[in-house]
Amino acid sequence: MHSYLRTVGFSEIREKKELDALLKDVIENFDERNMVDRGDHVFVELVKLYGYDNGITVCGEYDENNVFQMEYYYPFFRGTGVTSYEEITVEKHAGKESYAGVCDDLRSGVALIFYLENAAEYFKRHKQSEMMGTKTSVTLSALAKEGKILLPLAKSIAGKPSAVNAEKNRLIAAAKNGDEEAMESLTIEDMDMYSVVSRRIQNEDVFTIVESYFMPYGVECDQYNIMGEITEIVEDVNESTKEKMYHMSLLCNDMSFDVCINQKHLMGKPEVGRRFKGLIWLQGTVNF
Repeated sequence: MHSYLRTVGFSEIREKKELDALLKDVIENFDERNMVDRGDHVFVELVKLYGYDNGITVCGEYDENNVFQMEYYYPFFRGTGVTSYEEITVEKHAGKESYAGVCDDLRSGVALIFYLENAAEYFKRHKQSEMMGTKTSVTLSALAKEGKILLPLAKSIAGKPSAVNAEKNRLIAAAKNGDEEAMESLTIEDMDMYSVVSRRIQNEDVFTIVESYFMPYGVECDQYNIMGEITEIVEDVNESTKEKMYHMSLLCNDMSFDVCINQKHLMGKPEVGRRFKGLIWLQGTVNF
């Protein structure tokens, strides 16, 4: 049982026979079918939407009797807009014919590893060797297992100048290329930041100091613990189970991406300007 099925509105599925019935519905009543000849077999993606831009994808192949044989499935949520335009690396998972993407975006502070949603399109347009280190845009999205709503921080009218962020990103890029002066500048900046935070943390809560963050969570490389500012909210409903979901656009570490969460598993009332804190499974579509 996939732990993120509940996010797209299937929180009441408990037994295997219920899951089998759901996957049978996807296979027999799919909305999209993508097929790619892989030489020794034909890779097939069957996609069924159960809400707005979210649903279940079943992957496998047709046998010699034209009967579909499922290899694996996963719930998905498609984001909007462009999150990043950086170098993208695509790697195959060891246990099945699914893929992970790696986006080295300086704003996040870590190399973002995400589950590739458009694997069939990747097969059609690129060989894996051609995709290594390619600069292109990626649209990230996320399924949230659980989350909380936090009140916004009090900000100055001017806000956080984008020029400061651009300069820091420039220094990080230079440091990665071996620039010792950039390394020294970043080290001094980190020491100053540590001094300020150490002083403030004595009298303030940590969430009044930290505006947003993006941190790896657990042992799976595409799951993260995040906090970001809500910039847009859309309510959605699963057509099959009638469970309600929120689609939230977040601004997290200066990156914009969309998150889907079941309303049952969100604590608090989301509003634009408030912050979302939760555990997510990061997915992404590479825009070839």
